[in-house]
Amino acid sequence: MLKSYLTTAWRNIRKNKVFSFINVIGLAIGMAACLLILQYVNFELSYDQFNKNVGDLYRVYNDRYQNGKLIQHGTITYSAIGKAMQDDFPEVVAHTRVEPFGPLVITEGIRQIGKQRALYVDNAFLSMFSYPLMAGDGRAALEEPHTAVLTEDAVKRYYGATDPGSVIGRTLVVGDDSIPYRVTAVIRDVPENSHLQYDLLLSYLTLYSGKNAWLDANYDFVDSDFWHYIQLRHGTDPKALEAKFEGFSGRHFQGNKISGSVEKFHLQPLARAHLYSDFEYEIGKTGSATVVWGLLIIASFIIVIAWVNYINLSTARSVERAKEVGVRKVIGAARGQLVRQFLTESFLINLMALLVGVGSMFLLQPLFNDLVGHRLSASYLLIRSMGGYGLTIGLLGLLVLGIFVSAYYPAFVLSSFRPILVLKGRFSASKRGIALRKALVIGQFGITVALMIGSFVVFRQIRYMDRQQLGVNINQVLVISAPALTNQDSTFMEKENSFFERVKRVPGVEGVAASWSAIGGETGRTFNVRRDDQDSTVRFTMRQNGISEGWLKLYQVKLVAGRGYTYTDYDPDFGARHNIVINESAAKLLGYRSPEDAIGKTIIRWGRKWVVIGVIGDYHQKSLRYAMEPTLLMPFYGSGSDISVRIATQNVPAVVEALKKQYEAYFPGNLFDFYFLDQHYNSQYANDQLFGKAFSIFAGFAIFIACLGLLGLTLFATAQRTKEIGVRKVLGASVTNIVALLSKDFLLLVGIAFVVASPVAWWVMHRWLQDFAYRIEIEWWVFVLAGVLAAVIALATISMQAVRAAVANPVKSLRME
Repeated sequence: MLKSYLTTAWRNIRKNKVFSFINVIGLAIGMAACLLILQYVNFELSYDQFNKNVGDLYRVYNDRYQNGKLIQHGTITYSAIGKAMQDDFPEVVAHTRVEPFGPLVITEGIRQIGKQRALYVDNAFLSMFSYPLMAGDGRAALEEPHTAVLTEDAVKRYYGATDPGSVIGRTLVVGDDSIPYRVTAVIRDVPENSHLQYDLLLSYLTLYSGKNAWLDANYDFVDSDFWHYIQLRHGTDPKALEAKFEGFSGRHFQGNKISGSVEKFHLQPLARAHLYSDFEYEIGKTGSATVVWGLLIIASFIIVIAWVNYINLSTARSVERAKEVGVRKVIGAARGQLVRQFLTESFLINLMALLVGVGSMFLLQPLFNDLVGHRLSASYLLIRSMGGYGLTIGLLGLLVLGIFVSAYYPAFVLSSFRPILVLKGRFSASKRGIALRKALVIGQFGITVALMIGSFVVFRQIRYMDRQQLGVNINQVLVISAPALTNQDSTFMEKENSFFERVKRVPGVEGVAASWSAIGGETGRTFNVRRDDQDSTVRFTMRQNGISEGWLKLYQVKLVAGRGYTYTDYDPDFGARHNIVINESAAKLLGYRSPEDAIGKTIIRWGRKWVVIGVIGDYHQKSLRYAMEPTLLMPFYGSGSDISVRIATQNVPAVVEALKKQYEAYFPGNLFDFYFLDQHYNSQYANDQLFGKAFSIFAGFAIFIACLGLLGLTLFATAQRTKEIGVRKVLGASVTNIVALLSKDFLLLVGIAFVVASPVAWWVMHRWLQDFAYRIEIEWWVFVLAGVLAAVIALATISMQAVRAAVANPVKSLRME
């Protein structure tokens, strides 16, 4: 029986090659797109899921308030927080601090290895997180100062060893620390889907020892440059624990007396750290939940459009197959047999589509990997993601369910025909069936119009950010990493200025300066800033950056009032002259009537008096997702400052090589690491650019699949009205009249789809734009353009077959019956 079903199904597929091809291609594209996107979604949701304690691991973040206003929403907090929480709350069973230091220069013996990613962590780190141990004792690996844990890859690069156990007890030098670190353990390489990325772990206690003892335990509730992770007792309700944090803050911070701000602490599940971050001072590269869920929704839309195509075309051909059903029923075929026959045919088409779709997935994999920036494969369809394997099982189950539904509904419709009406020639398509097909077409093109509107909005927002004036000029600026192996002493300022003078003589160099943080980097905050002539209880928080002479000129920052720094404003004792430059936002926050009014005034910062000598225009230190903030620029030369060099556009490789020689001559032992600032700055928009590209590409897939379905329906409608078209032509109808006749019904459906989709698309994109401090307005013409394009695409698709039918010889059509 099954063989008979398969044989009959295959004959019908071959007999209707065009409709079968449209169905298979439409379904295959939908399945391929869905499988590719599911790989990416699963990978992004799988971050940190390899940790066996993932359900009990949380990172602590805190919101800081000053004068009732939120001044910082960040993942960094005070060094004593984790231990204090474990001491105060029995629900907390372990904690670890994490302090990124790096990239650090690593030396083994006399061989310089290069800059590596390092984390200072507490000894509990390896027991809390599941980074598999290859050699050594993970339980006590970081109990002592100047101990280190290496990854498997680091062992190979540092020592050339393949046996992890052979490096236990060996030493290496980190940065300019004269005390070597002893290797105590080796772990497997950090998985790509870990939000913590590193090459080596260093004992946190090292920060309290030797010349690195810069962290005084008396200031554990003041210095906020640390990340904290805690492990809760299994079964603990994190919300109930969070409710106790208000009392915790009151005990340790006494309002704002200790830190100068009101502290509110919260917990974020480790599983959400990668995708759900709106925090300042992130510890690593983060993803975007908007991109992930947006692509997942698009994938769902694409596959649904493909299924709708299949259902539409199968049911539209019901009239054509009515006689077949009638004859089968008359000769004794039961309805169940007909259902099985049509199900076999439907599943055969879906199986062919699945095979083509999987093959297309493999062919498109390299291009998709380039798009998302990860080396994905089909194996990521089965990777454990947030919530276990539920997403993969659920979506693959949905795929199977969709195949079944798209197969079962046409089979149900076709098998329900009454043979008497069919054989008497009284059968016609039902009004309910026609209404359903119209509704499905409206749904298809509604999704298509919404995706087009979304693509336009995303493209315009990204272009707006690319073209927005930043208040600084970042073009043709090369940033050299700070010379970390150079001692900070009284001679450093002269040494760096001498280096600057030599660099300026390099042909093609137009300027050079240094700063704590280059444009695009995270700047620190300074708290409790106030005017000297006002109430001491009124205090403010601002961003801060230390800059060298010439920084304002190099970045072409607008000087609104006063002057910039000269060499006489600097002192090796760090700002002993106490002159300072502020931006316009800072001047307004401090209450000065105008930038000119601020010049010569005194502000208090760090308990010192600083005289305002200049006011500059506001500029975007970071991406346009963030608002401009009040900023202080202080005069400073330091070994931790990145060096910015403006270069000409000609002969860039030669200029870079000359800079390398000068750098290595002045700062021996340091590696010459650099990047071009415009590329680095624009990398902040990587998630948005990915969203824009993926949105456009997969929206194109959806449009193509919808057009395939429309083409199939047009082919069928034309075939059904062949005789009518012949009669109209004989009576004098023109080609334009015939095309209009066949097009108007479909174009009306597209128009209804546009009306339905536009408000939905506006609401979704309006919500998306709220993530940007600087954003476009969604203008009316975007909707008009999407509607016109949808109509043009639909008309072009319909006209291909309509014109063909209109120019056909009417004599042939009138002889058909």
